[in-house]
Amino acid sequence: MGGSKKKGPSAPVVRRDPYEVLCVSRDSSDQDIKSAYRKLALTYHPDKNSSNPEASELFKEVACSYSILSDPEKRRQYDSAGFQALDVEGMDMEIDLSSLGTVNTMLVALFSKLGVPIKTTISTNVLKEALTGTVRVRPLPIGTSVSGKVEKQSAHFFGIIINEEQAEAGIIVRVMSSVQSKFKDAYTCKYKLGTKGCNTLDLQLLYFEQEANEGYGLVLQEDSEKTGKVTSAGMYFLHFQVYKMDSTLAMAKDTKATFLKQLEGLQPCEVLQLKTGAHVFAVYGDNFFKPAVYTIEALCAKSYEDTTHKLLGIEAQIWRKRNELRQFETEYRTALSRYQEVINRYVQAKQSVDELLKRRDNIHSSFTVSRSVPNASGSEPLGNGSSSKSPGEDLKSKSLVEEGSSHSKGKSTKKKWFGLNLKR
Repeated sequence: MGGSKKKGPSAPVVRRDPYEVLCVSRDSSDQDIKSAYRKLALTYHPDKNSSNPEASELFKEVACSYSILSDPEKRRQYDSAGFQALDVEGMDMEIDLSSLGTVNTMLVALFSKLGVPIKTTISTNVLKEALTGTVRVRPLPIGTSVSGKVEKQSAHFFGIIINEEQAEAGIIVRVMSSVQSKFKDAYTCKYKLGTKGCNTLDLQLLYFEQEANEGYGLVLQEDSEKTGKVTSAGMYFLHFQVYKMDSTLAMAKDTKATFLKQLEGLQPCEVLQLKTGAHVFAVYGDNFFKPAVYTIEALCAKSYEDTTHKLLGIEAQIWRKRNELRQFETEYRTALSRYQEVINRYVQAKQSVDELLKRRDNIHSSFTVSRSVPNASGSEPLGNGSSSKSPGEDLKSKSLVEEGSSHSKGKSTKKKWFGLNLKR
């Protein structure tokens, strides 16, 4: 009997502390958390660990931990009450579209149209080709632009050679597209009510560093944003802190407070400058159904000194405004709570006054002798000061009236009889 085991209920899933998974402390900055995530994601990526089945689970654990700590609201909830405070079902899905068939891809598109935010990762095929160094790298000289059309879930790679003077001045790499898919427009509408710059995800700009095996590892990833009639993404290596906007982090559950959360999506860029030598960028077509037409350009900041100085000033102002809004939000919440309390008192007072006036009107209408309702002929009951007759008097009057009517009728008949003209 000792060989059999009873099957009991499955043990609850034990989840590790997200801070422990990402090897960061609880007071780590957003930049530290993002840097740790990207290093671990590349370390445990299934394409780099095909012979290690545990790597896939570790990769998922790292991605799940980052989805919590990268969201200010989820991070606050976890810090206060752990996993129990998190709505697991409401967490964003992160998927790799290259592993989906046509039917599943269509299903994902429908989910997004219904308002479910979906974060897409870079195709594993693209990452694998980059890591093995089998991608074609096209030249992109500083001060020039190149146009092309990238297929869905594919990438075009470009090489930039930077000299010492250019590296010291700073480098800007931007990609633009004037064509948007209908699906991405539907996805964008979800954020238009809350944020000015909405994530369209038609294109992504990627930056790779060369690995020891002559391959390229992904370091930076910038999603495109809509600006007017153009979607664009840019990377600015200007020796000072530049921030990028993540619209998904700027969303607020309270639509009235969306403005206060608008700058919460600001994320500091991890790389501030590029060294002399060769650097590899890529334009990734993050589109479900059709290719994306683009133009990529590489610029030296030396030709844009005035513009660079303006960017430095505006970035600092926006970051200060972000901190001011955080403090103002507390004041706003307090005032809003007080306002709601006053509104409730106003409604209650109005209801009380209306009830008192109604009761007074009812009392006023009680000052009357007759309670009968006017009849159909329109006659009204007698009011105060009018004479009333007893039932006996009413009967007597009625009989006199009838008798008088009979007498009048007889007289009328006789008068008619004697009024005849008789012939002789």
